[in-house]
Amino acid sequence: MSTPARAATTTLSEAASKDLLARFGVPFAREEIASTPEAAVAAAGAIGYPVVLKLNGDGIAHKTERGLVRLNVADADTVGTAARELLSSATEADGDVTLLIAPMLFATRELIVGLDRDDQFGMTVLLGVGGILAEAIADVSMRLVPIDRTDAEEMIDDLATSALFGEFRGEPSVDRFALADVILALSSAAAAHREVVSADLNPLLIVEGSPIAVDALVEIER
Repeated sequence: MSTPARAATTTLSEAASKDLLARFGVPFAREEIASTPEAAVAAAGAIGYPVVLKLNGDGIAHKTERGLVRLNVADADTVGTAARELLSSATEADGDVTLLIAPMLFATRELIVGLDRDDQFGMTVLLGVGGILAEAIADVSMRLVPIDRTDAEEMIDDLATSALFGEFRGEPSVDRFALADVILALSSAAAAHREVVSADLNPLLIVEGSPIAVDALVEIER
């Protein structure tokens, strides 16, 4: 018996991915969209330095690998230069592009929260340790969608590194209720949008104890 072919998929831009997930309560850092270097400078000034600049477009999924992210940009002149470089890096395959400008956030704890549709079991939601140790530790908890708050809280407790959720390097404990809210938000998004194939919040930063997503990628069936 042959396996049915999977439907063709497409990846939403970072801005569109964030817009979809924010509707269900995922907390994102403040962000502005600009189409010119001048607008990017104005947006950065309104947000406050330092900032992050990214190239945004429907054809752009892996920005870091392509060098389409500028971190810790500290002044207007550097924003203008970075904006021009990013816009000039766009290819025809990227389609229409814009610039995303957001505050530069610093955190010692990073998590990954996501969705993945399993061919056998259906949609799953996962929580894992992020950052540079993610692959080495491979600490992940997973549940089938939909989940309730008890499921979300159990996912947090399931992590072998959950001790990192306490007070850490002078930072307060992780707000577990807020973290469970993020997991529940992804579950709700998947239940409401059956066309979603996968989603990633990577990284989900813990800033002063609160989870804040600074990147998002959503894949949907065409």
